Amino acid sequence: MPTAIAVTSPELVLPSPDRHTPTAAVLKSADQSPKTYSLDRALTEMHQLIEYHGYVIVLCPASAPQAVRHRLHAIRSVLESDRIAFVRSELPPLGLSVLALQLRQLSICDFSPGVLASAARLLTHYIYAGALLGSVAKLDRVPVTLRSHTKSWVPGTQFAVLAAPRTAMVKAGGDAVLPAPEFGTKLLYAPGQLAADWVTDTLADVWQVQGAVDVPLPGESARWWATGKLVEFAAAIPDISVLYQLVSSVRREDCHWCGLELIGDRCAFCAAPLLPPSERTAAAPEVTTGTRALPRGAT
Repeated sequence: MPTAIAVTSPELVLPSPDRHTPTAAVLKSADQSPKTYSLDRALTEMHQLIEYHGYVIVLCPASAPQAVRHRLHAIRSVLESDRIAFVRSELPPLGLSVLALQLRQLSICDFSPGVLASAARLLTHYIYAGALLGSVAKLDRVPVTLRSHTKSWVPGTQFAVLAAPRTAMVKAGGDAVLPAPEFGTKLLYAPGQLAADWVTDTLADVWQVQGAVDVPLPGESARWWATGKLVEFAAAIPDISVLYQLVSSVRREDCHWCGLELIGDRCAFCAAPLLPPSERTAAAPEVTTGTRALPRGAT
């Protein structure tokens, strides 16, 4: 079975684009209160995912309550398992949903669990996530100038804000535009209490997207963007072959601690940093019985 991609809320699960892409596992332990979903049930839930899939990659928004993060780490600690990777992301809700979908698409490819989990950081740089906002008066996740704060009180003023892969803000309807992706993308947009015309017409045209799709607005979006007057959007690479080539082009290394493959500078499963080049050839993967990762390719 492919590596499980898990999320902390059902609102982070976008529909599968084809019959081959598996859905994401929604962790009830993160979505429900500990009062109604006990630790024993949470442990059983995660244990069943590990037994069925071998490895579990959990995408957790950085904006999630601290109690949720503590609960997830407690589950891993009690299970004493290095087969669980927690990937925290600064992406806004719709952008995180897109990242989860891309990992789900790649999970059916021949990537090892370590490479797949490490790929989350890489793919984040290719997701253009933002929103059209009716007010930026309370926005604190993207830098807002005093002038923008002042304009925000003028009735009818709207702002186009980019949160990732870099931050930017322009007045919607003005001459300035948001930085556009330099590669082919598909646009997903989720209307809140604003009309989506600017996103589907102006933004889609400037970004030259390969189509725009309307999706439900995640419930967390209004809190993340500090207003319900918004249209959230995310443009990303839709073609699985391009995603595959992107991840495949990055050099792979073996983690010196758990033995899993990784790309980048840190193992997503055991959090061990990549050794300096001078130390890599001398260090052999350290694998002990019981709590270390499975051999590559095992389930």
